[in-house]
Amino acid sequence: MTTELQQQPNSHLHSTLRRAPLLAFLAATLVVLPGWKFAAPRVAWMSYEPREGDVLFQSLPRSELVNAIEGATQSPWSHCGIVVREDGRWLVCEAIGEVRMTPLNEFYSRGREGRFAVYRLNAENREHVPEIIKQCRRCLGRPYDARYRMDDEAIYCSELIFKAYRTVTGKSLGQLVKLGDLKWRPYRQVIESLEGGPVPVDREMITPRDLAQASQLELVTSSESARPAAR
Repeated sequence: MTTELQQQPNSHLHSTLRRAPLLAFLAATLVVLPGWKFAAPRVAWMSYEPREGDVLFQSLPRSELVNAIEGATQSPWSHCGIVVREDGRWLVCEAIGEVRMTPLNEFYSRGREGRFAVYRLNAENREHVPEIIKQCRRCLGRPYDARYRMDDEAIYCSELIFKAYRTVTGKSLGQLVKLGDLKWRPYRQVIESLEGGPVPVDREMITPRDLAQASQLELVTSSESARPAAR
């Protein structure tokens, strides 16, 4: 009897120990599953090794304007900037509020659900990076253009990079599109409010989506499974 009683606790202990790995796995799963869609983009971001001239795209937090940009272009990308190395720090030169320098990780943290993509100029265009960045720096402090015009009075995110590349190379980085060719109709009210009048359907612009599709850019890493599909 004594031997049987002594064996019962040990048997229970062994059974508990055998189940421990499974219990630990289940506990971890319960913790991780609710945030899985945020964890995967973060892992992709942590593996990214920045280079000057990289072009970063992201999904901004929801707003009427962001919904209009992403909806009209049928793309997850509502914003972009270019990577700069300054005094040992990685920054992003971007047009948001005004043209400014933003710490790289702060740029990423601002994005919605961690969604981002990094593109890099191909080998034959890498030599232009220093001059492209110099052109972007010249725009620091310039106000943001929520009307998305291609003049120089104010500037928006993809226009900043597009114009810097064009100034240096004389070529386009991506294809200019007319607002009227986008899916703008569900966002008429937002556009007319920003414009202070009718929708300027003939206005040409360079959208984040069309910049990302430039033949000179190569995908480095992304929170998405694939490059945005061509229209």
